Amino acid sequence: MTKTFYVTTPIYYVNDVPHIGHAYTTVAADVIARYKRLRGFDVHFLTGTDEHGMKVEKSAAEAMISPIELANSVVERYKKLWPLLNISNTDFIRTTEGRHKTAVDRIWSDVKKKGDIYLGHYEDWYCTPCETFLTELQLVDGKCPECLREVEKLTEESYFFKLSEFGDSLIEYIEKNPGFIEPASREREITNFIKTGLRDLSVSRTTFSWGIPVPDDPKHVIYVWFDALTNYLASVGYPNDDLKFKKYWPADLHIIGKDILRFHTVYWPAFLESAELPKPKKVFAHGWWTVDGAKMSKSTGNVVDPVAIAEEYGTDQFRFFLFREVPFGADGDFSIEALKSRINSELANDLGNLLSRSVSMIIKYRDGVVPDYVEASIGELENELLNSFSALSSSIDKLFAHLNYYDVLNEIWLRVREMNAYVGNCEPWKETDDDKLSTVLHLLAAGLKVLSVYINPFMPTASEKLRVQLGLSPSLEGKDFDDEISFLGTVNGLKVTKGDPLFPKVD
Repeated sequence: MTKTFYVTTPIYYVNDVPHIGHAYTTVAADVIARYKRLRGFDVHFLTGTDEHGMKVEKSAAEAMISPIELANSVVERYKKLWPLLNISNTDFIRTTEGRHKTAVDRIWSDVKKKGDIYLGHYEDWYCTPCETFLTELQLVDGKCPECLREVEKLTEESYFFKLSEFGDSLIEYIEKNPGFIEPASREREITNFIKTGLRDLSVSRTTFSWGIPVPDDPKHVIYVWFDALTNYLASVGYPNDDLKFKKYWPADLHIIGKDILRFHTVYWPAFLESAELPKPKKVFAHGWWTVDGAKMSKSTGNVVDPVAIAEEYGTDQFRFFLFREVPFGADGDFSIEALKSRINSELANDLGNLLSRSVSMIIKYRDGVVPDYVEASIGELENELLNSFSALSSSIDKLFAHLNYYDVLNEIWLRVREMNAYVGNCEPWKETDDDKLSTVLHLLAAGLKVLSVYINPFMPTASEKLRVQLGLSPSLEGKDFDDEISFLGTVNGLKVTKGDPLFPKVD
């Protein structure tokens, strides 16, 4: 039976335009989706848009258009960005779709039947940009602690979810499922938050109308987070396609930004527990990007446009930089100079030149055909390289399990540098022993073949171009992973082709 893997991004709010934060999360999900496919998994990869709420209603009114017209215009920007960034999502969901509304109606009804939703009155501070209610103690100088903008006092009739009753079971789930929340610092943050005591959560609104009506009480609109989180269920068939739902749920991985950690690790598992549905296996919250040391802001004009960066510097180059520059989970700083430096030093010099000179030597010394290795010619340098590559698979698999992309790339680039050092030490252009020369050329082609597999999740286009120059099938789809990462004796007879530089240098 084929193993399945279900990974999601958050659904992105249509009151914003796509920026580096959206790209970061989505490429991160794409990287693990591609790796799992290489390992033979049936992957369901979901992204989409969150289209309800007061912010959208207000913005649409200001623009003198309907909320759905506003949503439709922004959705197109996301749908154009993902192909440009080579995102391989298998589904794109909108909260205005019928399948999503059906799922929200069902989970609301099930939770209410359970007795975990009740009608009451709500009075507290509300941050419209964050769609978040806040207590007096949470405010910072009377403003929202997240976005530091003004809040307003709201008093209205509201349905409440009995979140206060789920604290003990949430702590138990976290303790029994190590790695449910990653990185570890985020787990500590959520555990401490739960232990301070949970308040019942307001889950409906009457002050605006743009949203999904509460079943049997349409003057109430379902709170945007109760609505939005349910998209993860709707995408895999809930509640009408039981076979698909059982195949993919629970989700293996929700990748999110750290600002929405509480919604995904407190509210969401509590909703699911009430509805008697399995909780997700892992929630990974990554950090934020600054730009040249400053917080991204529309007012300062330093918001990084992923479209412009990918078009000017290359999609693979941009994808590589996002996970090479800073450990995934930590905050990072984006600068054009840092991007250029990574492209020129590690992509063009290290990997690009390794491919170029390896192919050139195979053409020059063996008429473009990769020779077989000669066992008797394998010496100390060759064994060091072989031993290094033999340890790569296990190491990378463990790192991917914790989304440690930074160290995955460290492991890959360690081998790139070892291969470059091997060429420098062997000096094939001076080699007079024909068998030894064949063995060196064989090892270079074999190492590059293995590297083409491991760089594929991060840089799929470069992976294909590298494989074409080696005389391999460009696509890894349907290929046996173990065969593709096997080393000696797997490349003899391949016809190499000199191509354009894998990564052109930038000024």
